[in-house]
Amino acid sequence: MDVLTVSPVRTRAQRTAFVECEYALRRGDRCWTPPLRRDQYRLLDRAHNAFLSFGEIELYLARRGREVVGRIAAVHDPRFNRHHGAHDGFFGLFACVDDQDAARMLFRAAGIWLAERNMTSLVGPVNFSMNYECGTLVDRFDEPATLLMPWNPPSVPKLIENCGFTAAQDLHAWEWECTPEPPALLGRAAAAAAARRGDITIRSVDLSQYKAEMDRVRTLYHRAWQDNWGFVPMTDHEFQQLALRLRPVLRPELSLIAEVGGEPVAFSLTLPNLAPALRMAGGRLHRWGVPLGLARMFRASRNVRQGRLMAVGVVEEHRQSGVLPLLLARTADAAHRLGYEALEISWVLGNNQLALRTLRSLGCHRTKTYRIYRCDLPDLLDPGDPGTGLADKPCDTT
Repeated sequence: MDVLTVSPVRTRAQRTAFVECEYALRRGDRCWTPPLRRDQYRLLDRAHNAFLSFGEIELYLARRGREVVGRIAAVHDPRFNRHHGAHDGFFGLFACVDDQDAARMLFRAAGIWLAERNMTSLVGPVNFSMNYECGTLVDRFDEPATLLMPWNPPSVPKLIENCGFTAAQDLHAWEWECTPEPPALLGRAAAAAAARRGDITIRSVDLSQYKAEMDRVRTLYHRAWQDNWGFVPMTDHEFQQLALRLRPVLRPELSLIAEVGGEPVAFSLTLPNLAPALRMAGGRLHRWGVPLGLARMFRASRNVRQGRLMAVGVVEEHRQSGVLPLLLARTADAAHRLGYEALEISWVLGNNQLALRTLRSLGCHRTKTYRIYRCDLPDLLDPGDPGTGLADKPCDTT
């Protein structure tokens, strides 16, 4: 058998191999949505990814002989560790064939790099913080992921768990059926809130004032999410990049801000699920100089029948004011009028009891689980631990 090695990415050719690795491994998986290659290269480019202005990453490729069999990114986020008083390192962009030795060596390489930066644990997958795509799918592998949500085959969580990782947090996706009338409980709650608080206004985001509106949303996001597990504030530059990325797919009817007495106190953001259109593009907008992928995406986007409610937040002092049911009722009405059959609400922290009670009361049902894993670095890096399988394995990090 060819020798298994893990090496850091240093050259342009190696970076190309890193990006192309997932496309090669997932080719033929109908549930995987190939991201646009342009976006994947930009994710690794300091000029296009604001996270890299303060965070560090190290990329690794695993090879058997000359064949690429896996990849991983080691991530150091100093802002996260300052915010939480922690020494957590992260891993992201993990992809690997069903080869336990390759997975172990990738995690060990990432762990060594993070230990050199005084990190004490390895958490992930996170690309590159909880503000970006994160989690490993651990069930419902036969269903495609929605827009900006990950998908992986069932071998991936097994590879991670067999390296000594345990669950740190579960993230859930819930499905909400779009009907002509909102659930009775939601309708009553919204009507009661409107009658009790005549100063509540729900309005769409004004796209002509997009930057100012996104600044309001960023403030609300930080205030509403600051106590959530894994939260780290986004920098101005990070949020601006995210806002620009979302701008082409925003629907004003589904991008809402709630105000009380003219002051913004809550927001919700629902996107059309364009994942099927992205799958039609196959990761490229242009082929041979012809916009084939773009044309396929455009045709498929006309048949969107699902949305993804990707974020909703209410500042703490207004969580009992009735703002939330009004936001949700407005969202449900808009989604139905747009012809959506269902909304996926994702993701929701597994320990967010208030959100879970609300979703159950709306008649939503849980559809998918994504898991964040954790492993202490001393356990991961001990070469004498029989659980690592690394005692006699080479790890080329030169």
